[in-house]
Amino acid sequence: MSILTLGLNHNTAPILIRERLVFPAERIKCALQDLIQLPQIGEAAILSTCNRTELYCGVETDDQNILIDWIAQEQSLQREDFQPYLYVHTDGETIRHMFRVACGLDSMILGEPQILGQMKSAYQAAAEAGTLGKTLSKLFQHTFTAAKKVRTDTAIGSSPVSVAFAAVRLAQRIFDDLSEQAAILIGAGETIELTARHLAESKIGHLIIANRTYDKAHTLATQFNGFAISLAELPKHLAKADIVVSSTASQLPILGKGGVESALKARKHKPMFMVDLAVPRDIEPEVAQLRDVYLYTVDDLRNTIEENLKSRQEAAKKAEEIIDTEVEHFLGWLRAQGATSTIRDFRSHAETIRAEALHRAKQALRCGKSPEEALDLLANLLTNKLIHIPSVQIKQAGIHERHDLIAAARELFQLKNSSS
Repeated sequence: MSILTLGLNHNTAPILIRERLVFPAERIKCALQDLIQLPQIGEAAILSTCNRTELYCGVETDDQNILIDWIAQEQSLQREDFQPYLYVHTDGETIRHMFRVACGLDSMILGEPQILGQMKSAYQAAAEAGTLGKTLSKLFQHTFTAAKKVRTDTAIGSSPVSVAFAAVRLAQRIFDDLSEQAAILIGAGETIELTARHLAESKIGHLIIANRTYDKAHTLATQFNGFAISLAELPKHLAKADIVVSSTASQLPILGKGGVESALKARKHKPMFMVDLAVPRDIEPEVAQLRDVYLYTVDDLRNTIEENLKSRQEAAKKAEEIIDTEVEHFLGWLRAQGATSTIRDFRSHAETIRAEALHRAKQALRCGKSPEEALDLLANLLTNKLIHIPSVQIKQAGIHERHDLIAAARELFQLKNSSS
């Protein structure tokens, strides 16, 4: 059986194509169980995120068309709509690809950690759907081990390289425990969503989403157990915020010096950490003049991000070396599986010989032979039966000048040179 990856990602397909191939979480189980019914598909898992959709399959065929046709039917698409954007990896390439994906080396943001959790979810979904076999299950487990080793042994994920991540990481440095802090996020776009995700992963104590359109704020807030308000309500809630992150498309400031000053008085001058990720700015620059306010702009974070990206790129080189080693380890495991059936058959053969020899030795005892005679009979029978076929095969190898088989026999049985 071969291991095959078929998919597309942010490098090969525009978002217009990627979004049409997404498998929602609630559909994954049924899709997997349908996929596994295809002829020559023995195992299957699906990884589906906003940036990639990939099928991992154990297959008995090199024909990719069966999977392409399945995707087209499952997603109600024409093959030509998405086929030009697909890539295929098999066996060793698949192993390396999965390791690189889990480590964030194939991500839009180099080294981002979310993909590992998404891959674990893909594994869990396939396990629950009953579509994992021995090979894919082992591959996923080895993938998680490789990713953990890369995270432990390199700095691939230690430095923020997105403004949202950088903002949250900075907040963690200012506040020891985010679980005791409240955050207000202003806006409902991609940057604010990513900030909310990072805050939720950091166990933020209380999360408020403020947006001009309440429904958008509510939709985003419900994803992260937060609370939604309209922008008009912001002044009433600002004093609750230890952390404020703003990213809107407003042409005028959302927060002025006077409003923030009032909030600080209500907070009894408890410090506020504020990040303005908008261009033009959402927070008046004069706010930075207030005591007890730590205000950062997108430019303040950009220099840090560029430095950190260089650090991640250096770490990625070491990560690739670790992956090289881990790929070889897994390929070794795969090669060993090819010998398993032979070992099993050899043991079964030896067990049959043992049972026959033991039966004849017991018969000899019942017929009045002494224990010593019965043991001699057992030893002779076992020896003759076990060496008969190998001896015949080695002799035939000599006749036909199969010196490779003779050398293999000497290595297999660890034979010493009789002339030495």
